[in-house]
Amino acid sequence: MADNIQPQTDIAVVGAGIIGVACALQLARQGRRVVVIDQQEPGMGASFGNAGHLATEQVFPIADLSILMRLPAMLMDPMGPLRLDWKYLPRALPWFARLLLNLRPAAYQRTVAGLRALNESSLGAWQRLLANIAQPQLMREDGSLLVFERAESRQAIEGLQTRMTQQNVPVDCWSAGAVQQAAPQLSERIQGGLFFPNTGHFLDPYRVVCELVEAARASGVQFLKQQVQGGQLQAQGVALITDQGRLAARQVLIACGAHSARLTQALTGKKVPLDTERGYHLMLPHEQDRLPFAVTSLERKFIMTPMSGGLRLAGTVEFAGLYRPPNMQRAWQLHRLSHGLLRHELRAEDATPWMGFRPSLPDSLPIIDRVCDGKVLLAFGHQHLGLTQAAITAELIAQWVTPLYAPQPLGLPALQAYRLDRF
Repeated sequence: MADNIQPQTDIAVVGAGIIGVACALQLARQGRRVVVIDQQEPGMGASFGNAGHLATEQVFPIADLSILMRLPAMLMDPMGPLRLDWKYLPRALPWFARLLLNLRPAAYQRTVAGLRALNESSLGAWQRLLANIAQPQLMREDGSLLVFERAESRQAIEGLQTRMTQQNVPVDCWSAGAVQQAAPQLSERIQGGLFFPNTGHFLDPYRVVCELVEAARASGVQFLKQQVQGGQLQAQGVALITDQGRLAARQVLIACGAHSARLTQALTGKKVPLDTERGYHLMLPHEQDRLPFAVTSLERKFIMTPMSGGLRLAGTVEFAGLYRPPNMQRAWQLHRLSHGLLRHELRAEDATPWMGFRPSLPDSLPIIDRVCDGKVLLAFGHQHLGLTQAAITAELIAQWVTPLYAPQPLGLPALQAYRLDRF
């Protein structure tokens, strides 16, 4: 424990992505003095380039047992939808082993229940958060569509519909005609799909972060552009060590996504099995009006989300760690994947590629917890559902800090699923 330093703030939030900023705003509006620390400008990490899809329908883990059969292809195909860099394989194997253990029936059901609990409350939490900052127009609640092209995929679609229905996920089966009526720009080769009415998307995910930052600043939140290098518990809270000195707070919230493991271990002594899914997108600025809502391809395994700045193609996953340079050909591959999915090819002039880090734990659930006698709060590991679950996570963190805070969307007992000590 460090020498006692008088706390300079109530809560220091490490991480200025969508989750950290949403939490900071929620806490400030409960009367807390809040400082947000990040080495980048707010929203410039994974929050900048996510698919923009509010994926409340995604209640199943990121992988199933078929991943074993796909492992050779993951290693050999640099453009495949799920890629494992062979140089990263030795470091990735322990994580994948834990992932497979979490696919056993009891563990699998715990994951599904945990994802469902968060996702079922996510849209309502976003409605409350955006209403609180007078920006409800940033979110479109117009559903999303999963399409299939091959007749032999119909059985998989029907099976998925059954599984979704069993989990009380609202889903409608659409014929080819229904798809064409709702999204006439899609190819006639599409056989049908599943429509998820209780989903939505953001017109500009980065602008959402910026609006939250503006509201947070208006509520007294201070943003510091510093790199947190470590931290120590002390009698009255936590002392953070940054590249510009030390900062003391009564509590710290670790919400820095894929970069959260080191500080968590420094403060709690717990080594968390956190890895990163490297996600890519390709932004097409000349395709603003091509689709009415987000469309995902079952066979091609990518998503197209309409935004104010164009059409965003996203969805590939690469396991290569935090330090390997990005392979932007994977982003451009998304445009090639779109060929034949629409009646007319998407325009790629002035397109911009991007890569970011999604923080993933082997059971596909985030860590949302309060440890070390309440001095350390945790909110990371949301994998590809960080945008979806950011607002509900902020409400849950607020419950940890102020138990009488209302509304209480899940209730504190439900937070057991997201505890740090499950690892």
